[in-house]
Amino acid sequence: MDLHPRPGERHRRLIDNAHGLPALRTAVVHPCDEASLGGARAAWEEGLIDPLLVGPKRRIVAAAEAIDWDLDGIDLIDTPHSHASADRAVTLAADGEVEALMKGALHTDELMSAALSRRAGLRTERQMSHVYALDVPSYGLPLLITDGALHIAPDLIAKRDIVQNAIDLARAMGIGTPRVALLSAVETVRPNIPSTLEAAALCKMAERGQIEGGLLDGPLAIDNAVSLAAARSKQLHSEVAGQAHVLVAPDLEAANMIAKLLIHLASAQAAGLVIGARVPIMLTSRSDDCQSRLASAALALLLARYYETRRHDPD
Repeated sequence: MDLHPRPGERHRRLIDNAHGLPALRTAVVHPCDEASLGGARAAWEEGLIDPLLVGPKRRIVAAAEAIDWDLDGIDLIDTPHSHASADRAVTLAADGEVEALMKGALHTDELMSAALSRRAGLRTERQMSHVYALDVPSYGLPLLITDGALHIAPDLIAKRDIVQNAIDLARAMGIGTPRVALLSAVETVRPNIPSTLEAAALCKMAERGQIEGGLLDGPLAIDNAVSLAAARSKQLHSEVAGQAHVLVAPDLEAANMIAKLLIHLASAQAAGLVIGARVPIMLTSRSDDCQSRLASAALALLLARYYETRRHDPD
């Protein structure tokens, strides 16, 4: 375990690890304020993305002037408003003209409504899900939390995809066999707590090859997922308990609360992606600082190149 790193240190390593990979051609959707345009600029200067700005030209140019960025040589597609920006960016991704999407100054539901539309062409055989990648200084491992943004009350089939998406991201980050904790309130299977039944089923699905690349255990209460001392006190003999890389929450509310508590009370730095579409989607919050936006771009680049490598060499 990487004990007591400086805040943001693991995310900085992710960014460094992405250096040298071909930059992602990225549609930056409606970057009409200083924060979102500044994040795109930083990712471009780090060599993580090759930006295509999609939004109202007048507003983008004004934001660029505010951050002293000369847009000479940067491609820009003029659109009238945020809905049109989202639709145009998703079409570019579906047509293979860009390799990723980066959320700008528009609501998440505007972008995701466009991406989730069956007519848009971004859907795959796998359901989309959101993964928080948290750099928590007090935790000795990288930590992914899912799904805190898309699936309100996922069923078992959705959870299978949620788990697989998170495993893929963890492997793209360099974690060879991600340890996945399927969270509930207790560690035993109880018929009156549906999340315990789903956790047990997901573990069996992993045994039968329906989920690949990770090591699953559950149900686990959150203390037993992240604390070896707590796991030992419960006499849990598991390769996952106390040292999970991935926390799979029972529902959106639980995942969102866990992630935001860690961000605001444990000085965690957050990055995040939507996975399961034909391209990775960087969902940044308006409150995210530049380092969080850079980490999200690095994750998108690492994931895209990971999938590219798997397509060329599936073994």
